[in-house]
Amino acid sequence: MKRRRSQTLAQGKTDVEDEVDSEELEEQDDPDPSGKTRTPSAAPAADDIIRPVKLSKSELYKPPTNEELNRLKETEYLFHSNLLRMQIEELLVEVKLKEKRRKHIDAFLHEINSVLSQIPETPERDLVDQSWLRKSVKIPFLQVPYDVKGKFHFLPPSSIKVVGSYLLGTSIKPEINVDVALTMPREILQEKDNLNQRYLRKRALYLAHAAGNLAKNQLFGSVKFTYLNSNHLKPILLLRPGGKDEKLVTVRLHVCPPPGVFKPSRLSPNKNNVRTAWYTEQSSDREGVSEPPTPHYNNTILSDLALEHHLQHLSSCATDFPGMKDGIAILKVWLRQRQLDKGYGCFNGFMVSMLVAYLLSKNKINKVMSGYQILRNTLHFLATTDLSANGITMSKVTDQALPSLADFQQAFDVVFVDPLGLVNLCADVTAAKYRQIQFEAQESLKILDDTTTDGFHLLLMVPKPFIRTFDHVFHLTHLVQLQDACKKMKLLNELMDRGGDYVSTVLPFLLSVLARGLDQRISLLSHTLPQRPEWDIGQAPAKHKDVGLLSVGFLLAPGFCNSVLEKGPAADATEAADFRTFWGVKSELRRFQDGSICEAVVWPGETLHEKRKIPELIIKHLLKLHVGVSESSVSYTGNLTDCVLMKDKNAGTGEEQMVSIVQSYDDLSRKLWNLDDLPLTVTSVQGTHPSLRYTEVFPPVPVKPDWNFYKDEKSKNCLVPSLDKPCPAYIPPMKVICHMEGSGKWPQNKDAIKRVKAAFQIRLAELLKSQHNLLCKPSATYTDVYKDGFVFRVQVAYHRELQYMKETVTPEGMLKSQESEESLQLEKETLHLPYMTSTLHGLQQQHPAFGATSRLAKRWISAQLLGDSFSEECMDLLVAYLFVHPAPFTAPSSPQVGFLRFLYLVATFDWKNSPLVVNLNGELKGADVTEIQNDFVSSRTRLPVMFIATPKDGKDSVWTKNRPSAQILQRLILLSAESLRILEKQLVEPLGNHDLKTVFRPPLDFYDVLIHLNPKQIPRHREAIDQPAKSFVRGFLTTKAEMKNLYFPVVDYDPVQLYLKELKEAYEDFALFFYDSYGGEVIGVLWKPSSFEKQPFKATNVQGRLMDMKSDRSLTVPNVEAMLEDFQFLGEGLVQKVETNTERWNI
Repeated sequence: MKRRRSQTLAQGKTDVEDEVDSEELEEQDDPDPSGKTRTPSAAPAADDIIRPVKLSKSELYKPPTNEELNRLKETEYLFHSNLLRMQIEELLVEVKLKEKRRKHIDAFLHEINSVLSQIPETPERDLVDQSWLRKSVKIPFLQVPYDVKGKFHFLPPSSIKVVGSYLLGTSIKPEINVDVALTMPREILQEKDNLNQRYLRKRALYLAHAAGNLAKNQLFGSVKFTYLNSNHLKPILLLRPGGKDEKLVTVRLHVCPPPGVFKPSRLSPNKNNVRTAWYTEQSSDREGVSEPPTPHYNNTILSDLALEHHLQHLSSCATDFPGMKDGIAILKVWLRQRQLDKGYGCFNGFMVSMLVAYLLSKNKINKVMSGYQILRNTLHFLATTDLSANGITMSKVTDQALPSLADFQQAFDVVFVDPLGLVNLCADVTAAKYRQIQFEAQESLKILDDTTTDGFHLLLMVPKPFIRTFDHVFHLTHLVQLQDACKKMKLLNELMDRGGDYVSTVLPFLLSVLARGLDQRISLLSHTLPQRPEWDIGQAPAKHKDVGLLSVGFLLAPGFCNSVLEKGPAADATEAADFRTFWGVKSELRRFQDGSICEAVVWPGETLHEKRKIPELIIKHLLKLHVGVSESSVSYTGNLTDCVLMKDKNAGTGEEQMVSIVQSYDDLSRKLWNLDDLPLTVTSVQGTHPSLRYTEVFPPVPVKPDWNFYKDEKSKNCLVPSLDKPCPAYIPPMKVICHMEGSGKWPQNKDAIKRVKAAFQIRLAELLKSQHNLLCKPSATYTDVYKDGFVFRVQVAYHRELQYMKETVTPEGMLKSQESEESLQLEKETLHLPYMTSTLHGLQQQHPAFGATSRLAKRWISAQLLGDSFSEECMDLLVAYLFVHPAPFTAPSSPQVGFLRFLYLVATFDWKNSPLVVNLNGELKGADVTEIQNDFVSSRTRLPVMFIATPKDGKDSVWTKNRPSAQILQRLILLSAESLRILEKQLVEPLGNHDLKTVFRPPLDFYDVLIHLNPKQIPRHREAIDQPAKSFVRGFLTTKAEMKNLYFPVVDYDPVQLYLKELKEAYEDFALFFYDSYGGEVIGVLWKPSSFEKQPFKATNVQGRLMDMKSDRSLTVPNVEAMLEDFQFLGEGLVQKVETNTERWNI
């Protein structure tokens, strides 16, 4: 158990820790948390597989000690399970500071203290006179407007104190920050410094002078500025030690005013401290008009005043409460994995610490609770409490002078007031961001309550980057346009309050517009947190437009997201004018079927591909209309991968074709059910083709062959493709299993059953022709039916055939049931495949994005030339897992985000030591899953390298039994990890390379030989990733054209696949062959290393080999030149050239 726990943590800890200092590497008990992208798990190796532990009888029945009994009882009360307790304890060991490192940090802090007290004083100057500042330092503050009253001179800090999580013992790796508060002497500040940014500018000047002096000291490896939580009004100074200790710690210097320097009543949320005349640099025309309140500005100053008090409050709460420190550390990991703890408006570790203290004061938690219980209780509070609607306060003082909770709620979106009753800790958090936090807490509780999953791993080890969390994401690239939006939306008061930061000023209003416009189409709307990076002290601070990108993401509501109609109020209703104003020119009057005449907005959407673009059209329209953001400034990344599923730009992504196929199949099923004159009735008709579960990459299109492309072989009554014409388009047959009823007349011999089935195949063709005028072509094992332009391959099945096929007679004459390759294949085709197809068809009805996600995954696998190494069913189950078990995410509602999660699953799943259990229809209970996992561990060495269990094949992994091999799986893992890295980088950097097909192009330099094919003879040429500008006519008439002399079309004819089959049969001992079956122009060949070993001459082993003339013994080596000639000769007319990469192999 302990070994499994360690490996579970090893997989995820790299997401929590991504750097370690050199001093810590010397400690043997420290892990190696390299922060790089996690190394994908390799295919199973014999010495790396978890095996069950064998205990002796005495060890097994040894009575527990008192200590063990106490621990078990404690675990029962304080933790979910014994495994969870061990996982959490090991996580805390991993993320908490070691004592040796803490001593190094303490020594560094003592040195800083002595250096700070020696900074020289400066003479008093006007605030605007900054000529005294060193030329090598720029003030870390955007001084707009520049002119401001006041005097400033530097004096050494009156006190230097460590504050924050370091003293509390709740700092977690990898980023160890120590906060140090420098208190400015009272002499520096004047009575009205709370007005017009005077205090904030003095604070910045104080930091700038300190930075200039500290930068000269050899003690520091780097001295840089940054903003506290990316708030541009709150610069802080970052100090890091020099030399090998550079990554030891980051000391953050905060400047704060002395206690009592400002009256708290002047800084209430309803008071003004930034005068309009000063900010606009215009004479005031607002005589007699009260100035607007500046709650965010006031809160910024108050938070500095309360810095020490907050530390004292948390310290008193943490006394005799070890579980609090553990709980806060776990919650910090939880926030970090969800990217909620950094940036402007974040919900950081300090806030969550204060929230735990609040819950303690309200008796929601107590001092005997474990860290896990604190995690659960905090998540439960977040999940059930909407601080954007009902704020909370930690203050117990009933002073009338203090602002009321109502005052805070009027001024801020989210309200969480500190113990002093003065500071709103969530002042910068938007309502949308808090709803995301609330949503994440709700989902996390579901994960913890689910006993069938590893809640610890999903909750704390799996990262949730923004681009992979939300179904659709768009970026605002030119943020300077939001400056004009402030004027358009008349937000001058809010802009003054935010100190000129137009991005954070516009953001809440922009989100409210989008929330109203998208309405029922989405279930959650959120945004990234603007992050301003640290900068060198000699550089000026970045302007607001340079904060990078602002990204907005949303989760789609599957039922409504693709609706083309936005129905508004009745034309004569009072709300109609507001609807027209909101939607602008898009609003129009429409009469509905019930006779009502209403305002409405109609979006284009003939195909599902177009419907998926409707949210994009809504967002671009509303941003342009209400915010003034041009369409070119909105980089929408919701549907960019659709392009690889399109054969024709106007045809969509193929969902409509699959609906037509399902309708045609349903009609054929009814006809088969109702056939007259059949000797036995049909008991069931089950389709098994991927199109019938909506997962065929390029679904068949209705075809009417042009007979000019074929020769008529009248002797055989069939068509043959013409050699002088391009290869006709590929027509795939869609398999349908037709079960006949049981009867005593069925023979009890497998060969006789096959003959009876052949007779049924012929009879089916005759009846379908005579009763329904369908063109049919029977054979001994199936009947092809040409219907509605599609070809269905009907295969008769008898339910007891499998039983007779397994029967064998022993030499003693005994009857024995034994599986064979033939029986396994029949079981797969007649039992497993129909069940899976019908189940996944149902999954598609629940989750409309499932089919397109699976198609993207298959297209990617095939584009990497690995399509032949994985069955279609294996790929469908991998994708189904993302929808059946989406935690810690929600089920994807967009194919693109589903594809990203597919790549992550393949790259990071522990294929060596875990079965992938796909619980279709929820048929498996907790005990069943445990049994599958235990059987897997005990039989690991005999099982496939990729083990996928479903309710029908929990112990066999039917779909991966024969493929992939360990080497191919390892190759897939590496390709998945690299593709995910590249694709996510492209999606989050819209101004960079946006060619998303990059990850679909295989690296061809990996192969020893490349066989280039003639596009003229590739029937699926138009399905290639890089579609040709012009392709060959493939012998199809238009759907409206009339057909004469109707023959059965040529079915399943793909010359490339036939050529590949011949190559594999002839040379599988020497090489592996790889091809993209969807229009690929290259076959990749890899020589098998074992085939190049010299082998003794044997008459039975001379194929493809020649005598080694350099050896004294009779040895043979591969005859590579002859094989290369054979590649060309076997593919005459199909192969253009054979290219060899001689650097990769030697003979």
